[in-house]
Amino acid sequence: MGRRHRLVENPEGKPWIATTAEGYGCDLFWPCLDFPAGEPAKVDLHITVPKGLSAPSNGVLQKVDTLPDGRTTWHWHARSPNPYSVVLNVAPYVEIKGIYKSRFGGTIPLYYWHLPGREVKAKGLFAEFAPTLDFFEANVGPYPWSDEKLGVVETPHLGMEHQTINAYGNNYAKDATGFDWLFQHELAHEWFGNQMSAANWDDYWLHEGYAQYMQPLYGRWREGEARYAVMMEKFRNQIENKAPIVSGRIMTEEEVYEEEKGGPGGDIYVKGAWVLHTLRNTIGDKAFWEVTRWLVYGRPDPKPGNFQPRFATTPEYIAIVNQVTGKDMAWFFHVYLYQAALPELIETREGDRLTLHWKTPGNRPFPLPVEVQIDDKVETVAMTGGTGSIAVPAEAHVIVDPASRILKRSEAVEAAQREPRRSE
Repeated sequence: MGRRHRLVENPEGKPWIATTAEGYGCDLFWPCLDFPAGEPAKVDLHITVPKGLSAPSNGVLQKVDTLPDGRTTWHWHARSPNPYSVVLNVAPYVEIKGIYKSRFGGTIPLYYWHLPGREVKAKGLFAEFAPTLDFFEANVGPYPWSDEKLGVVETPHLGMEHQTINAYGNNYAKDATGFDWLFQHELAHEWFGNQMSAANWDDYWLHEGYAQYMQPLYGRWREGEARYAVMMEKFRNQIENKAPIVSGRIMTEEEVYEEEKGGPGGDIYVKGAWVLHTLRNTIGDKAFWEVTRWLVYGRPDPKPGNFQPRFATTPEYIAIVNQVTGKDMAWFFHVYLYQAALPELIETREGDRLTLHWKTPGNRPFPLPVEVQIDDKVETVAMTGGTGSIAVPAEAHVIVDPASRILKRSEAVEAAQREPRRSE
């Protein structure tokens, strides 16, 4: 997402100021420990702005003091913000507000601060707040900051998960999904990033992979499997596999996000989402969401007041999956997370027998079951030892992994990625 400070003019010619500091570092504009685990317990912000300007920020607004010369000082109080999530936003904002009746009882304040002159589009985006929040509460669990607010502010950069004041700069773009992916993605980070924070930049696939996966899951929640499949295919075609998405060591932000420094870059988003897609299809929806709640809240039965912000690591996540499923699934993550190359499924069909074999980097164990469609019937092939076989009539039409439930090597995707991009 956007990570630069900018000062530009809004349509009224008044200042429009925003900060966003993931990557370049929160210590650019406030004294902080610039590392994921450096969250302060509490933050108080006192922001003084010229007359006619607003300063929405993190947490709960305590008061606004008006000074003799017409300037105003905005006092905000926030708990446990991610270091890079503490922000300044200044503009002649128009405020839209409402409330959401939570599935877990009580109400959550909703706020959107937008530029003047954009009321119609702003109201359209604000109308997405409640249904999107309902999706997260229904599937993940309670909104973690219900005692503060769900806040969004229009910014001159694309977006960022600034806790309770998410930056939105997608210019109200519409696509066939019927919802704003940027708003939905940043809101996902209130769970995957702000409530559950990675202990190390190396674990940031837990932020970005999960937040990315929430868009197609929301598409599925709204419209069903066809929408989900279309959105997942788009992500699949962007996976590059140049570096593992987890290295197993302490990393800097640049070492993770920047491919030129050897990092996985965008794969922590799209490959991370496909790893989760494959995991969900392997262990089932019920277990997947239970794993997710353990990750986010540290417990399977979250309710307002019974959880606190927490840090998580990839090894802990693997342990959670093992605990929930009752199986040792370390093999799954050792291939998908700690190796760059994808597992390759080798198909051999001789006579009335189809044999499947998983080829993995370093020949690591990978007993991932595979669905096979034989004419109109779908069967699951156990892949004990990484190999399995099934009887198929010689004249049968066979499709391996017919629902694309598994992330695996695709020569077709690789060939398409090698093609030079044509200008539109």
